[in-house]
Formats: sequence, C-alpha cells, structure tokens
Amino acid sequence: MDFYISKEEIVKSLTATLGVVEKRQTLPILANVLFEVDESTLRLTATDLESEISTISTITNFKSGGRVTAPAKKLSELCRLFSDMSEVHFFLDGDNLRIETDSGKYNLATLPSEDFPVFEKEEKSNSINITPQNLKSLISKTAFAMGNQDWRHYLNGLYLSIEDTQITSVATDAHRLALASLGLNEGVSEQITGIVPRKSINEIGKLVGDEKENILLQLGANSITVDVSGTTFSSKLIEGKFPDYEQVIPSGDSSTLTINKKTLSESLSRVSVLSSEKYRGIRIITSDNKINISANNPEKEQAEESVDCVYAGEAMDIAFNVNYLQEIISSIDNDNVEIHFFGSDKSCLITNPGSDSFKYVVMPLLI
Repeated sequence: MDFYISKEEIVKSLTATLGVVEKRQTLPILANVLFEVDESTLRLTATDLESEISTISTITNFKSGGRVTAPAKKLSELCRLFSDMSEVHFFLDGDNLRIETDSGKYNLATLPSEDFPVFEKEEKSNSINITPQNLKSLISKTAFAMGNQDWRHYLNGLYLSIEDTQITSVATDAHRLALASLGLNEGVSEQITGIVPRKSINEIGKLVGDEKENILLQLGANSITVDVSGTTFSSKLIEGKFPDYEQVIPSGDSSTLTINKKTLSESLSRVSVLSSEKYRGIRIITSDNKINISANNPEKEQAEESVDCVYAGEAMDIAFNVNYLQEIISSIDNDNVEIHFFGSDKSCLITNPGSDSFKYVVMPLLI
C-alpha cells in the first residue's frame, strides 16, 4: 500500500470515524481504523461491533493498493497537526505504516486487516430519501428525551416509525416524552419501525450537520443505515418493544396557557437557581392571564416571579423538573409556547402553536 493524499481529505475522513472508534475496547483492533486503497480512493472504516462508519476520500497519487489497520486516535491527532494544504504520503513498510510530509517522517504500528471485524448488514431493508433538514429536525427535537443507561434498554434510544409518507421519531425516559412527525415525498408500502441506540443517533446527528444533498435512510428489522455524501453509517437496532407512546399523550378537556418562549425560559432560569440541586423542581401556579413561578431548597432559600401569559382556564398548582421544561422550550421554533394542563396531578402537553408536528409530555413532580 502506497499513496498520497491531501491533509484536508485525510483529516476529514478520520474525524468522521472517531466517534465510532471504541474508547474502552476489549479488542485492541477496535481502536484502529481500516485503510482500503485502490487506484483513486481511500476508504476508512471504524467499528465498535454495534455500529460501523465508512468514508471515501479521493487520493492525489496512487502507487499501490492494499489493506491495513492503524490507531485511529493517534492518526487523527498527527494528521490534524500537519501544515494546511500539505500532501501526505502513506506507505507500508513491513508491519509499520510510514507517513511522510514536508515536516518529517512518522512511523505507526499496525494490526492485520484480516482481524478487523466485519459488520453484518441486512440485505432486506426499506429505503427512504429524506432532506438533511428534516432528519436533523427529527433528531434535535426529540433525542434529548432518550433514557440514559436505563435498565429498560429499549428506552436508551430513539424510536423511528415510517408509515406511508410520514416519519415519526419518539424518545422517552419515562418522566417526559418528545414526539416529532414530518412528511416524506415518497411513501413506503408497509410500516417499518426500529429503536436506534443513543450513541448511534448522536453519530447520525453529527453526520447530517450542514449537509445539502438528500440522505438515503435504510431501516431493516435489525439495523439502520444512513448514506451521507460518501459516508455510510450503519448500526444495530435495540431489541425490545417500545412503549405505546400514544397512550402516554394526554387527551380530552384541557386548560391551555400561551406564553412567550423567551420570557418563560428566562424566568425559569432565574428562579431555578434557588431550586433543590437534587430534584430541580419549580412550582407553577396559574391564574387569569398570569403564572407564578417559584422554587425553594433545603437551605430555606426561595425565588418567586410573576409572568404575564394568555390563560383563562381553571387554577393550577403544579410542579415540574425545570431541566425537562427548558429542554423542551429550547426545541420549539415558535415565539410562543402552548402548555395544556389536564389537572394538577396529571402530565401536561406542550406544543408548538398552530402545529401538530411536535408534541412534548412532562410528568409533574411531587414536591
């Protein structure tokens, strides 16, 4: 294996793979990235056995092809420090990967490519085209509500459902729920669903970034694959049945409060400074066109604010985890937020005024 590539190309590819490279690996080769070189391209692949990412880069000069694995983190750190616009020469010398630039010569140990794990991809999976803006929106507006190392493993991921011309993402940690639904240009013949692990959703979110071209998303019974202009990311799905989220969304008669998003968020931030560090609880009392927001802590410190709003429903006295409210508020694009109350001891529904595309449910705190 002997080839030349620009610093920018190799750094871009290595950066894309680093998120998947296993940090606490039991197999040393999982800390490595697989090099595969042919006449015009370099393919870099990384895996943690649960997911895999593969990127294609254009090389500037081809001498000979081949396959080998080398330490991903060291390679990335080294290549980032090379001079901008420099050409980097990679070649194999026995069991060593040699790197040469104008600034010097470097030598890295390798492991055999034959030992690099093969990620099993499904042959049967349904494909959809989705704009990067829509995929990014589905993730950013729901992923924050995923469980984190919950013993109910099926909560530690994002549930995706594609039915006809609609794609829905749902996340819950059993204390709050976030749901987003968006339309697709082309439909699917039958409903497909899957729970994508937290780490994989984070990687897909990074990949989508500021992408301009449409993204190919393939969802199978056991895995998901996303193709983003020369980079392919695949992940196993979480086994298990996702909760019936529609049963969790409150319905029926409610008292609706409309309030400016910025005003509410700033008030919550100030009052929550004096909330309990453990429970992060804030108390909301509603009255005609006004809400009272308050908090206290074990040190007997208190904070209280009165905020104008539009509200003509019954009086409510209810408490929430302020972090849950703030994450929801920050994901709403409208200037205003609608909060639907169904009782002081029941979950509330938070929506984007004039849109059914995004719904958020928060359970009350008992304080």
